[in-house]
Amino acid sequence: MVTGVGLVSALGENRHRTWERLSAGETGIRPLTLFPTAGYRSRTAAQVEEHRLDLTGIPSQALAHASRASRFALAAAREALEAAGLAPVNGADWAVVFGGGAAGLFEAEAFVAHRLARGPKAKGVVAFCEVPQDTPADRVALAWQLSGERITVTTACSSSTIAVGLGAELIRQGRAEVVLAGGADALCQLTFAGFNSLRAVDPQRARPFDRRRQGLSIGEGAAVLVLEREAAARKRGAKPLAVVLGYGVTNDAYHMTQPEPSGEPWARTLRAALADAGLSPEDVGYINAHGTATEQNDPAECAAYCKVFGNALARIPVSSVKGAIGHCLCAAGGMEAAITVLALTSGVLPPTVGCEELDPACPVDPIPGKAREKRVEVALSCSFAFGGNSAVLALGRAA
Repeated sequence: MVTGVGLVSALGENRHRTWERLSAGETGIRPLTLFPTAGYRSRTAAQVEEHRLDLTGIPSQALAHASRASRFALAAAREALEAAGLAPVNGADWAVVFGGGAAGLFEAEAFVAHRLARGPKAKGVVAFCEVPQDTPADRVALAWQLSGERITVTTACSSSTIAVGLGAELIRQGRAEVVLAGGADALCQLTFAGFNSLRAVDPQRARPFDRRRQGLSIGEGAAVLVLEREAAARKRGAKPLAVVLGYGVTNDAYHMTQPEPSGEPWARTLRAALADAGLSPEDVGYINAHGTATEQNDPAECAAYCKVFGNALARIPVSSVKGAIGHCLCAAGGMEAAITVLALTSGVLPPTVGCEELDPACPVDPIPGKAREKRVEVALSCSFAFGGNSAVLALGRAA
């Protein structure tokens, strides 16, 4: 059961601000200021306003020399724990399961640039820290003295989707009483340059499912979901937000960056999630899509939905939030799962910001413009990543 959600995005420093702006159809994609972008195909990104983060109450040792990604994770974890009404009381029974990617690479790039410019004996050398992908999870565990299992998943854009599913599995298996699950990722020059070299980015901003789309927009941020045993949560009077009903994970090994165009591998992931949750396609009321806004991904993803849902797809809204918060890489799935939980609890479905002229190859209802009021009982949160690493979460509205 999900009892708390924390969220940091380019739209806002917490879940309330992010949800408010997302529902209004706003975008956080704007000119990138973290590093020079001259010469790139795109000069925009969904950059977090770091100075707005609320890090109140987080121990100084956890914040010391922390990277951007770790600060995002700490802010999201603090918010999620506060929302759940929890303070760690038995760290040995608390697990942290995160999706991780660039971690402190932005800071490492600054260190290297400093050394190259001034030499190894330069005064005031930039701190070099937190390059390993597991450091955001380590910082969260350090801040709240959690000594239970600590796992970092790195499977590209599906990393934190898998992390949430794995966190729920730890609860099911009795290996943890509480799990902080999600992920954090931050912009860096290597990532930005890589996607530009692939010509996978839109020069302006992402427009998922739109026939004029030209690529994705890179983003950054973090999300943390507090997962608990239902009996324990209800016993302490916690207000449940949602339930992780099941998840599916597959790998098609088709290509390092391109999707298999028929959509069949992703259809297998969808079917695996439904089977794990004991659901049929008719049970699903909303799909939070991967929706990268690239030429190849959107049609392949929609083909997968057509294979699984058939004629029922006409009644299922399918939206992508990447036109609003960007593609947040290894944090994307966790952030989208958090937004899906907010959709279930509020009875409001988020829009596909930027979709104005639907591509005929994407026969879905993308919720264009602004959010739509609709209460649903079951939703899917989907991540179809590089290297064929795919994952789907089945989430249910809490009773």
